[in-house]
Amino acid sequence: MLDLAVEKIGDLAVVECVGRIVRSEAAFKLHEAVTSVRDSRIVVLDVSEVSAVEGGGLGMLLFLRRWAHDRDIQLKLFNPRRYVRDKLERIASIPEFDIATPNEMMALLANAGSRLDRAV
Repeated sequence: MLDLAVEKIGDLAVVECVGRIVRSEAAFKLHEAVTSVRDSRIVVLDVSEVSAVEGGGLGMLLFLRRWAHDRDIQLKLFNPRRYVRDKLERIASIPEFDIATPNEMMALLANAGSRLDRAV
């Protein structure tokens, strides 16, 4: 099972993922969440609470990376567990993913908030 929460701050969207991305239902749920924020400039998938990712989930992550690239959206993974990193490395995709460090994530949030303040 996969639970998702989407938060938008200016042109930044954070998709918090909790659970497992192992079945097609979870993969399509992730697809819907990410593509629903298509007007964002940066989308961060917080995968720190993802305990498992398998074939369909890996395929969806690759699809979403391509989808974002084709729309000039930065797609970043935040805080993947060792297990998730290992899975991505096995399919030789980890270099293709932009993994945000905690410092970068804090900077993204701060910048998004300051741009939002100026827009109001």
